[in-house]
Amino acid sequence: METLPIRNIHKIQLWVLKVIPMVLSLIVLLNILLSYLNVDTFILSYLGGVSLLPMMFLYISSYAFKFCSYHRLFLHYVSLNWILNIYDYYIGIPLSDKKLLMFYLIITGLFIFLILYRSNKYKNILRINK
Repeated sequence: METLPIRNIHKIQLWVLKVIPMVLSLIVLLNILLSYLNVDTFILSYLGGVSLLPMMFLYISSYAFKFCSYHRLFLHYVSLNWILNIYDYYIGIPLSDKKLLMFYLIITGLFIFLILYRSNKYKNILRINK
């Protein structure tokens, strides 16, 4: 049986660490949309429901491997949505379902703008350094 060289394993780990925040943010967005439509999203909760410790691992890894802030914005988006969901569950946000959906979509739009802005800025920095 062949084993992967250690260098390939590190490349795979770095790729997974970069992609997981993007997948988590997509699952959060799908969960928001499907919850508004009263679709049971327990499968998404199993796939993308991460607790505090894995999220801390993702944050620490993003700093340890020196990812740019572009990659951390996805983690910030997921964290902010968790905080808002917990606040809404225990205290309550006094908005109707439609207004709450619009609130979440505005937050999503702001983060998409920030992610695209940082992505473009990061690509320009890479072009200048070459």
